[in-house]
Amino acid sequence: MMAARGRPRDTQVDERVLRIAAALIFERGYAGLSIDEVAEQAGVAKTTLYRRWPTKDHLAVAVVARLQADHEIVETGDIRADLVDNLDKVATALNRMRAAGGREGPSAGVAGELVAAAARHEDIGKLARQQYAERNALGIALIERARVRGELRADLDAEVLFDQLSGALYYRVLITGAPVDRAYAERLVSSALEGSLTCQ
Repeated sequence: MMAARGRPRDTQVDERVLRIAAALIFERGYAGLSIDEVAEQAGVAKTTLYRRWPTKDHLAVAVVARLQADHEIVETGDIRADLVDNLDKVATALNRMRAAGGREGPSAGVAGELVAAAARHEDIGKLARQQYAERNALGIALIERARVRGELRADLDAEVLFDQLSGALYYRVLITGAPVDRAYAERLVSSALEGSLTCQ
């Protein structure tokens, strides 16, 4: 068996780079992110970063994936409250991306840039879809468990309900520019659950 070639990837370097990149994105917006500056602040060679993240788009997507990993799916056994809490977390994250670099108003901000990055690069698009599929599976499982325990109708399609809820948030941020907040999450959940609960 041949020995693995090259040095193992240093996860500490990855964490330091992603932390610095996130700070630059939130301070200056997508346009203010520079791989060269990140390399300088992280104290690593630019070639090291370009091997791991060949473009700014790749680095930005990695930053978002790291931030998403910090968001836990809350489950208390009350599906209405759980859906509102989890949608509120998504809305908070989207609003943070919207406001990165001091942006105000209905602009999609970094959230829109990431969608564009997925369209520009086939590998980023594939990675983004994989990340969302893994994340979405947790939300769908939350709804499915509520269905199984009898809190939701037995014939409910958990995937469709999830799409109705999360899709509405992204539609407002990316298309209409309308605000998303906890109050909207509560309205959204109430509307989506109408007719889905076993006891009205």
